[in-house]
Order: sequence, then C-alpha cells, then structure tokens
Amino acid sequence: MNVSGLRRSATGFVLDREDLADNPTLQFEDWFRYACETVPMDPNAVSVSTVDSDNRPSSRTVLLKYFDEDGFVFFTNYESNKAAHIDANPNVAMLFFWSDAARQVKIRGKAQRIPTTETLKYFISRPRGSQIGAWVSAQSSVITSRSLLENKFQEVKQKFSNKEIPLPSFWGGYRVVPEQVEFWQGRRNRLHDRFQYSKQDDGSWLIERLAP
Repeated sequence: MNVSGLRRSATGFVLDREDLADNPTLQFEDWFRYACETVPMDPNAVSVSTVDSDNRPSSRTVLLKYFDEDGFVFFTNYESNKAAHIDANPNVAMLFFWSDAARQVKIRGKAQRIPTTETLKYFISRPRGSQIGAWVSAQSSVITSRSLLENKFQEVKQKFSNKEIPLPSFWGGYRVVPEQVEFWQGRRNRLHDRFQYSKQDDGSWLIERLAP
C-alpha cells in the first residue's frame, strides 16, 4: 500500500530564538498549556523509547503525570520490559507529538526511579480501579486469555474490599532528567522551525537552531 500521497502542509506559528525561554522546562510548560487547549485527547501522551541488552530499540506510549525543573515523570510496573531496559541502560528518549498544533517536543536524557514516598503520593490519588489494576497485571508477561485478568481483578477487588489499597512494591515512577530538548514547530513547505536545548557542564542551556 503506497501512502506517499498522504500529506498536509503544516501551518504552525513562527518560532524564533527570541520567542524561547532560556530554560527548556519553562518553554515546555508554555507549549504544554497550549496543547491542553488544542489537543482533543491525551495531550500528556508521550512515546518513550528504550533499548534492550542487545541494543534493540523499543517504543511505547505512556502518560506524563507531572514535570518540573528536575525532569519528566511517568509511572509503570517495575517488572515490565521498559523497566528492565531502563534499569540496564538509563538512556531514554521521549517524544510528544501534538498534530493539531503542528508541534513536537523531543527529549533525551537519563531515567531514574523516583522515591517510594513520591510514588505513594501519586498512587493514592489514582481512581480505585486503577489502583487495583496496578496489582493485577504482570506487565509485559504472556497470558493465555483476558479472563485471567478479569478474574484477578475481581479477586484483588474483593481482597481489599472496604480497605485502602496499598502501593504494590513492584510499581512506581521514573523521572527522565533531560540532557537535550528539541522544540519542533511545523511550517509551510517543510521548512520547519527547530530549536535544540543542550545541557552544559555549568548547568546552563545552549540553544541552537537546527535545519529542518
């Protein structure tokens, strides 16, 4: 199937150096607020890419839960494939793509587990069904049927009936500490605006325009 004819000319905003914050976190916050206003579903959806022990890449979409000057945080099962990859090789890439805004943000950095206290604070804010779901799924493992999940869900639901659901020891968060952040603004004729922030040894950020 030839899909080469599927194209559209991006008509995004002009992005110049003087438009950018000196810190990529502040710049991301500005773009993320705009995405929340313009993207119809899941503006916090982000692709996370890792590599396994044979250097084979793997990508999946997770939901960003919060970010600050220290990095970008998502949660997962610590026994999943992605967690095994990160624990062996903390270098990861993240990609936000907001089609309606003709914008992308690319992040490269190192992922590290967040403290249990920080994970617990988020876990207790989750809906009860999501808390149970964290206990149910041995993420990335092979299962024979969906009914196994549904039966397990009912078992866990009954076990913790009328009780607070505890934090599973195998579930928690990762913070991706950025080393490079790129902001991509789609423009007409594929002449996109791209600016890359690179962390310097003194903690400052070098900002450079990239060719599209």
